[in-house]
Amino acid sequence: MMHKIIKVVLFIVLIPFLSCFASGKIVNYYYQIKIYHLKTKAQLQTVDRFLKDAYLPALHRAGINNIGVFKPIAKDTLEQLIYVFIPFKKMDVFLKLDNVLEHDQQYQADGEGYLNAAYDNPPYTRLESILLSAFKGMPEPRMPVLSSPKAERVYELRSYESATEKISLNKIGMFNDAELSIFNKLNFNAVFYGQVILGSHMPNLMYLTTFNNKDDRDKHWTSFGSEYKKISGLPQYQHNVSQNTTLFLYPVDYSDL
Repeated sequence: MMHKIIKVVLFIVLIPFLSCFASGKIVNYYYQIKIYHLKTKAQLQTVDRFLKDAYLPALHRAGINNIGVFKPIAKDTLEQLIYVFIPFKKMDVFLKLDNVLEHDQQYQADGEGYLNAAYDNPPYTRLESILLSAFKGMPEPRMPVLSSPKAERVYELRSYESATEKISLNKIGMFNDAELSIFNKLNFNAVFYGQVILGSHMPNLMYLTTFNNKDDRDKHWTSFGSEYKKISGLPQYQHNVSQNTTLFLYPVDYSDL
């Protein structure tokens, strides 16, 4: 009799935990990075106004928060770029977003100048999109905890391309098993780590770390170097990166991050 009572009590205690797994609360996020390629000052102003007054407010109404909008610190005289980071709790939210925005009358009104631009006066020259799946070692995005004004911050967007899909999975495993703990220990204020599942450069992984300023960034990476040496020489992690690209960005004033 006592044995049956214990089984019933255990079942009752475990119900909340079983429900949590069944409801899908413990899941990896998906991330979209949109990159606007711009040629003129007018295009830059149009896209900035659209993102600030229409797009981000509409995403917030749709329950999507912690959106980042960034621009390169180093200016290019030939092309200007705007990076938009959007986190999705589920793939279904990403897939349904266009339909949600289409039926958001406030969004349609606030973004009218951008949404209904003429073919001979487009708001951008090209729009690029990258879709990522969060690493299991950090399944959700994090808000950076920084003390400096946004204009002084350095956000470092890195991508690591590999020769093959299998080798890329090796590099992702290296992150999950070893590198993430170093980043966390040294407080790199990472926003996300993700595997590129759709994009023009694959196989690939990307991540975004954040710092108060360039000096803060350089100090962090100096500390990282001594820690990284302990794992970088291990035979199982050799030759798992074929191309490393680093971009230095800063968040615009209307960015959530």
